[in-house]
Amino acid sequence: MVVSSTVPHLLRATRGEALERPPVWMMRQAGRYMKAYRQLREKYPSFRQRSEIPEVAIEISLQPWKAFQPDGVIMFSDIVTPLPGLGIEMDIAEGKGPVITSPIRTQAQVDQLYPLEPEESLPFIKTILQTLRQEVGDQSTVLGFVGAPWTLAAYSIEGKGSKTYSTIKSMAFSEPSMLHQFLGKIADSIATYICYQIDCGAQVVQMFDSWAGQLSPQDYETFALPYQQRVFKKVKETHPDTPLILLVTGSGGLLEKMAKSGADIITVDWSVDMADARRRLGTNLGVQGNLDPGVLYGSKEFIRDRIIDTVRKAGNQGHILNLGHGVLPDTPEENVAYFFETAKNLSGIH
Repeated sequence: MVVSSTVPHLLRATRGEALERPPVWMMRQAGRYMKAYRQLREKYPSFRQRSEIPEVAIEISLQPWKAFQPDGVIMFSDIVTPLPGLGIEMDIAEGKGPVITSPIRTQAQVDQLYPLEPEESLPFIKTILQTLRQEVGDQSTVLGFVGAPWTLAAYSIEGKGSKTYSTIKSMAFSEPSMLHQFLGKIADSIATYICYQIDCGAQVVQMFDSWAGQLSPQDYETFALPYQQRVFKKVKETHPDTPLILLVTGSGGLLEKMAKSGADIITVDWSVDMADARRRLGTNLGVQGNLDPGVLYGSKEFIRDRIIDTVRKAGNQGHILNLGHGVLPDTPEENVAYFFETAKNLSGIH
């Protein structure tokens, strides 16, 4: 006997099906704006505790699922989580983000890096993803995520977040060969990591190239795009049916280049009108986004109007409703609830 199962709404959208409403989830939907998360943070003050102890990461991942029933449940983690598995030690400082113990600055350091072995260095990922799949079943889609090579290289070389990216740009423009070697090693390990996440239960994987928008178009094509392509090509060789999403922060001028990455879905930020993004990206790519997170500070009427505007412009095929970036930490939780409630009750407005 064949047991039928319902295809989750988000997966239907990635296949280009015409839908009455777009699927909806929210970047950083598990986190600081939720009272339940802040309470758990008091018990587990270290971010690495919260993201690497499976039962804690599972609980945090499921907090928004239990509260809002989004169409996507994303694993609670960080883009720098795999770096120790390459030989790059790091910590994640509360309120400051990743801090690299010994920033990568020399050829010798690049040479000493080793390929990622997720089973050995990231065993908690399997437990987290498998459990999330069991918990949400066919009612939602489990998303994994990774950092892109340029962004992970930026953290690893700068040693922390940056406003100017002067250290990695100095390397890019004075020692490009060394940086390309480093980017290649990261790309191969991130491809391995995506495949591992898929094998563990992730149904969609999003790659964050958070800092690639800091590059000029010419340098994006040199230092970011080829390594995005390298990652996605390797993943598609073994997992051709898993939808892959690409996010680049500040990507308004880069959409056409992002379209060449090999991603199935492009995240659009709020600096671009969604109708314009659709025209620029063409009909073969899905889109995700693109409300300004600040919209969630507005009235219910304002939030609803912006949601409807975005959904109408995106059309009823290949659109995942989301913010253009992560939900801000002081966002009223009731406004997040209204965002999801409104999105899930849309129908026939295209």
